[in-house]
Amino acid sequence: MAAERGPLPQEARAAWMLLAPGLAAILVLFLVPIAAGFFLSLTDFDIYALGDIDTVRFVGLRNYANLLRDPLLWKAMRNTALFLFAGGPLTLCVALSAALLLHSRAARLKGLFRTIFFAPYVTTLVAVAVVFRYLYHPRFGLIDRGLALFGISPIDWLGDPRWAMPAIILLAVWKNFGYATILLVAGLQAIPESLYEAARIDGANAWQVLRKVTLPLLAPTLLFLGVITTIGYFQFFAEPYVMTDGGKPLNATLSVGLLMYKAGFRWWSMGYAASVAFVLFAVVLALTSIQFALQRRSET
Repeated sequence: MAAERGPLPQEARAAWMLLAPGLAAILVLFLVPIAAGFFLSLTDFDIYALGDIDTVRFVGLRNYANLLRDPLLWKAMRNTALFLFAGGPLTLCVALSAALLLHSRAARLKGLFRTIFFAPYVTTLVAVAVVFRYLYHPRFGLIDRGLALFGISPIDWLGDPRWAMPAIILLAVWKNFGYATILLVAGLQAIPESLYEAARIDGANAWQVLRKVTLPLLAPTLLFLGVITTIGYFQFFAEPYVMTDGGKPLNATLSVGLLMYKAGFRWWSMGYAASVAFVLFAVVLALTSIQFALQRRSET
């Protein structure tokens, strides 16, 4: 059998010519800003440099060394990890439950419920955060008034360090599960019905069908949602910025993204803020790589 021929020189040139505009846009709009940001993280660029660029000094890795010794970074990392590892799985679990209900034969008004579930995702996050801030109000909020009907004392959701982060996690789950639900419903519709019929003929119960048929065939969708959720939740910023005035109380809701904002636009230390951004990038890249590695291992 003859070996397959590679692309002809004319075809290769034509391909590069067609790809050139897109590659140039990626280079200019993506790679160049990343390189500029990394160089910025190696300097002491601050508010004084805005008036006189000659005052900028190259400091090497000093920003990163100071950052790793900064207790605020580790506080922000812990808060962000809590937001990710509690909110991420909870979001996917709620989305999977909603998708299974929408996909069931007994479900009615599926289109209406899809719209209802998806509506929070396309609603402006700042507007949602403002509404939830009033819902969480310890005196006038509807949540505490509902708890009072059961004899539960009011909870200072956003003023108590123990409850501030769980309150934000609940908002994030409500805001984001609709997007995952729609994708999971599409994944469920792609599973052949014959596989379910074969499992039921073999005597599998509902839990066994879910574990042996549904979840393995949803693995690519769940992997995609896991990666997207990890990236999005690790960069959460607007929720604490709007709801807790930038990390209050006692930095209990301080995130890495919020720390980066404060360093750059409140403390005017742009070089330090850029180093925070690249630390966040490295962590997100590592977690995403782990997710892909675990997925490949489970397929072998």
